[in-house]
Amino acid sequence: MARNIIIAILVVVVVGAGFWGYREHEEKNAILNHTENTYQRAFHDLTYQIDLLHDEIGSTLAMNSTEKLSPSLAEVWRVSSQAQNDLGQLPLGLMPFSKTEEFLKKVGDFSYQHSIRNQDHEPLTDENYDDLKTLYGQAADIQNELRSVQSLVLKDHLRWMDAEMAMKAGEEPLNNAIVNGFKIIDDKVSGFSEVNFDSETEHVAGNDEKIYERVKNEETISQQEAQEVAKKFLGRSRLDDVKVTETGEGLDYEAYSLTIADKKHNTNITMDITKNGGHPVWMLNERDIDKDVLSLSEAADNAKSFLDTNDYDNMQLVDSKQYDNVGVFQFVFVDDKIRIYPDEVVVEVALDEGDVIGFENFSYLANHKDDRDFNLELTKEEAEEKANGNLDIKEHHVAVIENQAGEEVTCHEFYGTIDNDTFRIFINAETGSEEQVEKLPNPEPVYH
Repeated sequence: MARNIIIAILVVVVVGAGFWGYREHEEKNAILNHTENTYQRAFHDLTYQIDLLHDEIGSTLAMNSTEKLSPSLAEVWRVSSQAQNDLGQLPLGLMPFSKTEEFLKKVGDFSYQHSIRNQDHEPLTDENYDDLKTLYGQAADIQNELRSVQSLVLKDHLRWMDAEMAMKAGEEPLNNAIVNGFKIIDDKVSGFSEVNFDSETEHVAGNDEKIYERVKNEETISQQEAQEVAKKFLGRSRLDDVKVTETGEGLDYEAYSLTIADKKHNTNITMDITKNGGHPVWMLNERDIDKDVLSLSEAADNAKSFLDTNDYDNMQLVDSKQYDNVGVFQFVFVDDKIRIYPDEVVVEVALDEGDVIGFENFSYLANHKDDRDFNLELTKEEAEEKANGNLDIKEHHVAVIENQAGEEVTCHEFYGTIDNDTFRIFINAETGSEEQVEKLPNPEPVYH
């Protein structure tokens, strides 16, 4: 009797284990099939999007109407973005495929920057059309290679999971048609990288480069002089325990990095000062901050006084935020009542003692100048007509901003609401183009 019971239990255990193993196997297969299907879908979508990209660029080249040109370029940008998205879903992280991604990004940058131009005022130049023709030909090359890989995949029922395993194995030469096909594509695209698509999109100088250009001919200061600059900037009669080093490689301009003891708070103040001209670039005191006792408005006054003391004249507060017990204030230079957004300074104020604990000057130092020309062809009323008709305008300014091409443009700046949302819209004051639309954050909801 006992023997039969034991046998029965063993049978149940064996059957249960078998059923569990079968379920595990089925689940694993389901996951693998789902992953494979995801890869296959992304691959075929990518092939389709490259077909579309080639066709859209071709249509743009054939277009003669300026009214249709911007929407067509916007479509090229949309398709290239979708192709980048499809490409990102393929398991290509284990093989170099950066050149194709770079190509799609360049196509996207080119098409976007030209799609937002007012084609009536700034039509495509002959050089732009030459760039488009180059892109058209390059897209055709990628399209042909992708179609070739797709043909193999469909004909031989190739699996992306096998390609992924081959890449993980890292064996050379790889005996996988998918991997080899994509390597051929990337090698071919690498020859495209030397082509200049467009001078406007090729390179937009960053703040570091601009700072270098601005200060390179100014007088070089010594480490001792840098300490004097820091003392005046921080409003100290003397500095204790200062350590000065030079910034390392990788920065376009040379600077001194100062570490200054803040004995009152038992911490250090760190800041960079350019070697040429002795300009403070940034400053930070990461001290503990007690409970806030100042309002944001009082802290903003402290920030403005700090800028006045350090000879940052004609600065206007344009934005303020509070993070924990710190007030963060964005100031821009104002020239003849025109806000100059590229000339921006950010100041952080601790709300317990009201002292300045952070300062950032990159944009102002890179861009500030006194000899700007302002192109105000459109009146406020004419610019209003270019804005969304549903916008209930509450506030207006004239401002200079940097557009997508890195160019400074004079704009009418409108703050307004659509339903319950607040927007800031910049209308080019010369061409009437909508340069920038920004949805401003709504107040955080309070849940009870």
